[in-house]
Amino acid sequence: MEKNSAEYFTEGQILLIDKPLHWSSFQAVNKIRWAIRKSFGLKKIKVGHAGTLDPLATGLLIVCTGKFTKKIPELQGQVKEYTGTISLGATTPSYDLETEVDQSYPTAHISPELIRETAAKFTGEIAQIPPVFSAIKKDGKRLYEHARKGQEVEIEPRNITIHSFETDDSHFPDISFRVVCSKGTYIRSLAHDFGQAMQSGAHLSKLRRTAIGNYRVEEAITPDAFVEGLRENP
Repeated sequence: MEKNSAEYFTEGQILLIDKPLHWSSFQAVNKIRWAIRKSFGLKKIKVGHAGTLDPLATGLLIVCTGKFTKKIPELQGQVKEYTGTISLGATTPSYDLETEVDQSYPTAHISPELIRETAAKFTGEIAQIPPVFSAIKKDGKRLYEHARKGQEVEIEPRNITIHSFETDDSHFPDISFRVVCSKGTYIRSLAHDFGQAMQSGAHLSKLRRTAIGNYRVEEAITPDAFVEGLRENP
């Protein structure tokens, strides 16, 4: 089968995409689908991703084409790795930088030992409440739709597993981290809960997905680079 042909993509490929900042996962998938259709004159082709990344996050997005879209549920269940920054001393309603800081908290009492001890408490199986600014459905609407209207909704906690939670406080009150976790983990919620557990507040200020299972972001290309590759290999 010829690489970068109509058959190549319809029979199925796993594409490793490095999603840029401010792009939605839908935008990345849409650009790739459009490029494949245009390059090979296809009326339609199945293209989907195996796990959403928020617009303010960057990193690995696994995109499946053609028959390989059937692999999406399996890929979504893989362990994921993230790196980023948690900013201590302030909270936001969205738990990240999508919304403005709504409250400030003291951080003088937080020591390197407390940071390490608290991170250890979040390792293993824990119950996590997803952020209200999320795409989970409640009463037929996405949670963020309720949140933007100021409507309060009760959110059920979910059991997740944090396999590893490593921190670096050398730029305190910004904490660099690396997290390895199960499907369904919200790093924004982890940041928020981490701050609360230290009698302070926190929000996620930077996030990058670096791995899904054995797939790593170092192997990925940007959506623009993918499109350019199609142009170079007609």
